[in-house]
Amino acid sequence: MDWSWSGEALLWGLFFTGLLSATLLPGGSEAGLLAALSAQSQPVWLLVTVVTAGNTVGGMVSFYLGRCIPDKTSEENQSHTKAVTWIKKYGYWSLLLSWVPVVGDPLCLAAGWLRMRAGLCALLILIGKAVRYVILVLLF
Repeated sequence: MDWSWSGEALLWGLFFTGLLSATLLPGGSEAGLLAALSAQSQPVWLLVTVVTAGNTVGGMVSFYLGRCIPDKTSEENQSHTKAVTWIKKYGYWSLLLSWVPVVGDPLCLAAGWLRMRAGLCALLILIGKAVRYVILVLLF
C-alpha cells in the first residue's frame, strides 16, 4: 500500500480536514482542497467528492450534537441566535448555507436542536457544501 501524500493518505487527509472544519473546531478545508488540487495526483472529481463527504459528515456530527441539547420545546429556553433565527425563518433551505464561515456550523447544530429531519438536513448540507467546493475548483 502506497502512503505517499499523492495517494490514499492525501484522500484521507482531505476527508478529515473537511470533517474537522465542519465541526465547531477551526479548520480550513478550502486550503486542503487547493493543496490537493496543486498536487495533481488525483482526479478533480474524486477530490471534490472526498472533501464534500468529509465536510458533510462533520456537519452531521454538529447536527447530532444539537440533538443532545435538551429542552428544545420550552420557548423560554430557546436562545435567539442568528442560526436559530435563520432556521425558523427559512426552514430547511437555510442549511444550504451550512458552508458559510461562522454561521454554518451553528446552523447544523441548531437544526439538530430543533429536531429537524436528519435525511433532509443531510441532503441540503451536502448540496450546499458541494456547490461551494465546485465553485472553488472552477475559480482555481
